[in-house]
Amino acid sequence: MSHMSDTPRSKATASHEAHNAVVTGQFGPQASAYLTSANHAQGADLEQLAAIARAHPNAQVLDLGCGAGHVSFFTAPHVARVVAYDLSADMLGVVAGEAAKRGLTNVDTQLGAAESLPFADASFDLVFSRYSAHHWADVGAALREMRRVLKPGGRVVICDVASSGQPLFDTYLQAVEVLRDTSHVRDYTSGEWLTMAAGAGFSVASLTPRTLDLDFKTWTTRMRTPEPMQVAIRALQTAMADGVRQHFKIQDDGSFTLDTLTLELIVG
Repeated sequence: MSHMSDTPRSKATASHEAHNAVVTGQFGPQASAYLTSANHAQGADLEQLAAIARAHPNAQVLDLGCGAGHVSFFTAPHVARVVAYDLSADMLGVVAGEAAKRGLTNVDTQLGAAESLPFADASFDLVFSRYSAHHWADVGAALREMRRVLKPGGRVVICDVASSGQPLFDTYLQAVEVLRDTSHVRDYTSGEWLTMAAGAGFSVASLTPRTLDLDFKTWTTRMRTPEPMQVAIRALQTAMADGVRQHFKIQDDGSFTLDTLTLELIVG
């Protein structure tokens, strides 16, 4: 019997590990491109995270799915310590190098997946994650882990691309995302986020919608999107109904606008 009950879990684990290998394969080779990316290095959402950090000067902060480390760099000057955590060793190497260059001695790096955090219960005052969650194999599991490592009174802030939830727009969005980057899992709606957050024991302190303008060439070059995939994205953009082109503000050169959200969560 125990063998039978173990099977679904081991299948899920194998699936997660296979997906994580895709993520590291996608992001490792262009870690430095993310460090210099204007979309990642600036934005109102980063300013929001820095403001929250400033309000918690003694905080232990976890930057979950840190990528090239922009959240860590923005928050480290205002808090006690930041752990930059990511699945890609190459990304962490970029973060460590840049933190040293900037004299940010309170930034540590740690390798791992969002769904299984190698930290003790109640280790962090703040958990921040920006443009990472749409790559995670199991967001619900990651949220439960965030809640576990959060101290009483702590908060989680997640920034990510959002789906409008309108079926046609959603289908288009997920299609171009996965064509551009095969490690993409899903951009969730605000409603899906609220459901997943509640399931992990969080309530919402704030939800801030924003938009993100993306230059097609920069967007695909940063991810080294293969030429056939780029052609497919452009063909899809052209073939979609006018409503899709209007919603995403698709330009003649393929550049477009995405919806994003910043979700601030507290326990209870």
